[in-house]
Amino acid sequence: MPRTAKFNYDYRKGSPWPYETLVSQFDFPILKTEEQLLEELDRVDGGTVPYYRYSEDVVNNATKSLQGLELGKFARLRPAIAAGMADVYSKGVISDAKEKLDKGYGELSGEVIYIQRNKRASEYPRSEVYKVSDARNQLLADVSRAYPDVNLDSLFKRSGVYDLITPNLVFDRTMTELSHAESAAYVSPTSGYVSAEQRIVSKGEIVTPEIAQILDSYKAEYNKTFGYDGPRILLVLGDILIALALVVILYFCIFFTHREIFAKPNRYYYLLTIFTLAAVISFLMERIAPALVYVVPFAITVLYLQAFFPKRVVLPVYMVSLLPLLIFSGNGVELFFMFLCAGIVAMNTFKQFNRGWKQFLNAMIIFGVEVIVFAGFRLIDAGHSLVWLNVLQLFGGAMLTVAFYPLIYVFEKIFNLVSTNRLEELADTNNPLLRDLAAKAPGTFQHSLQVENMVTEAGRAVHANVALLRAAALYHDLGKMKNPLCFIENSKIEEGNSRSYHAGLSPRESAKAIIAHVSDGLEIAKARKLPDEVSDFILTHHGTSNTQSFYNQYLNAGGDPADVEDFFYKGRKPRTKEEVILMICDSVEAASRTLKEYTPESLDKFVESMVSAKEKAGQFETAEITIHEMNVVKQTVKKYLQGLYHERIEYIQREENNS
Repeated sequence: MPRTAKFNYDYRKGSPWPYETLVSQFDFPILKTEEQLLEELDRVDGGTVPYYRYSEDVVNNATKSLQGLELGKFARLRPAIAAGMADVYSKGVISDAKEKLDKGYGELSGEVIYIQRNKRASEYPRSEVYKVSDARNQLLADVSRAYPDVNLDSLFKRSGVYDLITPNLVFDRTMTELSHAESAAYVSPTSGYVSAEQRIVSKGEIVTPEIAQILDSYKAEYNKTFGYDGPRILLVLGDILIALALVVILYFCIFFTHREIFAKPNRYYYLLTIFTLAAVISFLMERIAPALVYVVPFAITVLYLQAFFPKRVVLPVYMVSLLPLLIFSGNGVELFFMFLCAGIVAMNTFKQFNRGWKQFLNAMIIFGVEVIVFAGFRLIDAGHSLVWLNVLQLFGGAMLTVAFYPLIYVFEKIFNLVSTNRLEELADTNNPLLRDLAAKAPGTFQHSLQVENMVTEAGRAVHANVALLRAAALYHDLGKMKNPLCFIENSKIEEGNSRSYHAGLSPRESAKAIIAHVSDGLEIAKARKLPDEVSDFILTHHGTSNTQSFYNQYLNAGGDPADVEDFFYKGRKPRTKEEVILMICDSVEAASRTLKEYTPESLDKFVESMVSAKEKAGQFETAEITIHEMNVVKQTVKKYLQGLYHERIEYIQREENNS
C-alpha cells in the first residue's frame, strides 16, 4: 500500500467549496494550466517579445524643460500640461519607428512587451503604451478638456511642448535577444507562489478558474512531497484496514457469484494473480509515474478474467481491481469510471472481435469509450478542452490490449486453465483420447457425437459457452471405454456378442457397473490431464439420479426401498447453464432411440417428460438457468430431433423387364 498522504478533497469549477476554509500548510508554486502553457509556447513561436527599460531621466528632463518654456499669457496652463505629461509617461512612451532584430531572431511580437522598471520586468499588452505621436495626441486631448477655448495645437507647436514628448521606454536589444533564446528552450511551468498559512479558499466560496488552478497546484505539491507526520503505526494500521477491506470485498464477490472457485486452486490462484497485478500496477503508477496512468491497459484485466470465468464473476472482480485507482489516485473518480466503462464494453465486444485484425477493431472500440468518458469529465470541469497528450496515452493503452493479450496463453499453461482455443483443440475428433474412445467404445463415441450436435444447437440458442459444451459432450462418457460391453450401445455392435453383459447379474451389481463409468471417467480425465472445466461434466451429467431400469427392477422384485443407495449416482447436481444443457441432451439422445414413432407430437411429449422427470428428481434445483432459457433449450432439442428423425419418402424400385 502507498506510504504517503492523499489530498482528500473533491471540487469542481463553478461549484461552492463544501469543506472548511482551506489554508496552505506549506509554500508551493502555482502551476500554469495546460492552456496557459500552450499560449506561451504559441507566443514563443509567434514572435520575439521585446524588452524596454523605463527611463526616469527622460521623465525628469521633460518635467524640468516644461518649467523653462515660454508660454506667455498661457502660463496658467503649465500645471495642466505637467499633469497630462505625467499621465502619459506613467503608462510609457515608445518610438514610432519599428525596432528591428538581427537575423535569426525573427519578428518582434506585436501583442505584448516587457517593461523593466526598478529591476523587475513585467509583461504588458502593447496596446497599453503610447507611441510618440499617440502620446502627443493624448496630451492635447487631456489639456483640451480643461481649456476648450484655447487653440492648444498651435500653442504646443509654437512653444515646443510637443518636443518634450519623447520615448521614456528605451528598447533593450540585448535583453530582447537573450530572452528570446531562453524562452525558445524553456517555458516556466509556474506563475507565482502561495505562502504557508495563506488562505486558499473559504467554505461556501465559488471555485473560480483561478481558485481551481491554485487548488490543483496545492494538490499536486501535497501528493508529491507532503509526508506523513503522525505516528508511523497509525499509517501502517490504516493501510492494513484498507487492504483488508479490499480483500473482504473480493472474497464476497467470489462467494456470491461463483463460490466453487475456492475449491479449485488453479482457478483461484489465477484470479488472485490477475487481481494483484492490477492493484500493484495502480500503486506503482500512482507513486512512480502518475502522469502515465492513462497508458495502462486496465481493460485487459477483463479479457484475462473473461477467458476463464463467467461474466457474473468477471464484472465484480474487475470493479474491485479498479478500487485502488479510486482510493489512491489524484483523479481517481475519473479513472475508475473511465476504465470501468471501457471494461464493460470490452466484455461484450471481444466475443465478436477476438481474432486476427479484429482485435485492433476491439481496441479502437475500447479507445472510443475511454475518450467519450474522458471528454465528459473535461466538459464537466468548466468546459475545459481535451488534453491531447492524455488522449494519445489512452490510444496507446488501448493498443496495448492487443499486444498483451497473448500472455493469456502463458497464464493458461502456468495455471492449467482452459481457453476457447484449447477447448476447440479438445473437440477435434483426431485428438488421441477421442480416438481411443472411438476404438474401445464405438457406440459411446457415436452417442457423444450426437450429443455434441444437440448441445451445440441448444447452447447457441441460449448464448451459452458453446466451445465448452462441445468438448464436454465428447468427453462426458469417457469412463465407458474402461468397460464398454457394460453399455448396450457398445454390446449391440460387438461382433459375435450373443450374451448380454448383465445376464446373470443382480440389479444391484448391474447398477454399480453402470454407475462406475462416472468415477472411471474422472480417473481417466485426471490421468490424461483434461481440464477441470471439462471433467466437471463427467461428474454432473447424471447428477444424483438413479439407474432407473435396474432401480425399478430391484423394487419390483421386492427389494428394500430403504436400501437403494447403490442405485444412485454419486455425482453432483448441475449448477451452470452448460451443465444443465448437457444433462438434458445426454438423457434425451439416449432415450430417443427407444421411441416407436417420431412424429412432432410424440417428440414434443417425449422431451417434456424427460425434462420434467429431471426437475421432479431435483436435479436442477441448484442450477443457474432461467425458466425462459429452459423453455428455449427444450424447443431447440425438439426441433433438432424432428430434423434428425424426419420422415423419408419411399424409394420406388425399378421392376425387372421379363420380356
